[in-house]
Amino acid sequence: MKVYNKLVRDKIPQVIAEDGNQCDVEIASKEDMISLLEDKLKEEVNEYLKDKNLEELADIMEVLFGLAHNLGYSEEELVEKRNWKLKQRGGFKKGIVLKSVK
Repeated sequence: MKVYNKLVRDKIPQVIAEDGNQCDVEIASKEDMISLLEDKLKEEVNEYLKDKNLEELADIMEVLFGLAHNLGYSEEELVEKRNWKLKQRGGFKKGIVLKSVK
């Protein structure tokens, strides 16, 4: 038996069952969700830093949507805020490194 004690995607118990295995799960309390999601974000960022692929970026995005939801925001509000900041401040596509300000 392997012990995880970590937040997983909603359909993982179903996937495990379809593979012919059993798992023990519990539903996290509202109070625990932010901390669990922050731990998951760290895990996913570390996986991205190791593998540097689109799947890991998608996992990070899903955790961000989960955090937004648990903080009382919708996915749409998060994307709208991202787009507002993109319009106001730009993105990170040009590779601009700020060296100093005089």
